[in-house]
Amino acid sequence: MAINISLNYSPNFNPYKRKKNQIKFVIFHYSGMKKESAVINRLTKIQSQVSSHYLIKNNGEVINLVPDLYIAWHAGISAWKNFNSLNKYSIGIEISNPGHEFNYKKFSKKQINSLLKLTKHLIKKYKINPKNILGHSDISPDRKKDPGEKFPWEYLAKKNIGLWHKIEKKMLKNFRENKIDHFSQKVFLSNIYKIGYSRKSVKKIDQKKYQAFLIKSFQRRYRQELVDGKIDKECLLISNNLIKKKY
Repeated sequence: MAINISLNYSPNFNPYKRKKNQIKFVIFHYSGMKKESAVINRLTKIQSQVSSHYLIKNNGEVINLVPDLYIAWHAGISAWKNFNSLNKYSIGIEISNPGHEFNYKKFSKKQINSLLKLTKHLIKKYKINPKNILGHSDISPDRKKDPGEKFPWEYLAKKNIGLWHKIEKKMLKNFRENKIDHFSQKVFLSNIYKIGYSRKSVKKIDQKKYQAFLIKSFQRRYRQELVDGKIDKECLLISNNLIKKKY
């Protein structure tokens, strides 16, 4: 798969190189700004102290902002499994999209085609486990919503990028908003901790409040039709299936 990549380097990265085998994850983001020109300006402006390795524009063009072996500043305060501060271990890909604050919209076919090619290339080059392809909200559920519920996780999983369940949607929908008991709620939470979601907020907010963010993050990825922060039977079934796939 040929990828056309242009260069527009950002000054916002750590000055020392890491080794190839330190790269364990790819993190997807949306830009969350109204204008694409403002996104590029922010990611390349030293005062912003923000960057990513790549930006995928609305037209599908890919811009390389930071070389892969340098640590870009895209993940912020974050955790996944036994990893903290995911910047050290990941490659960040920003996708141009206004986000939830500015009329969040579907990602274009051109963007997703470019993302598919780029991610496949990175997985092969750095021997990344396809299940270690994450969204910003997966690693920072109490701070972030991106890439959000309009991001095509199911489609990408069919291309071996990221994790997805294998339950028919028609069947699942029958269990949506069906209440479950306290024990089953604990099973759900145990499942998503096994998948990799962090048990505690790195911001040290109230645990119940954090769990609501955590559930919404899970739903934005795996149950995108309804993001309400409530554990129902549909969420439980999805989490059970994901555990079977992952282990």
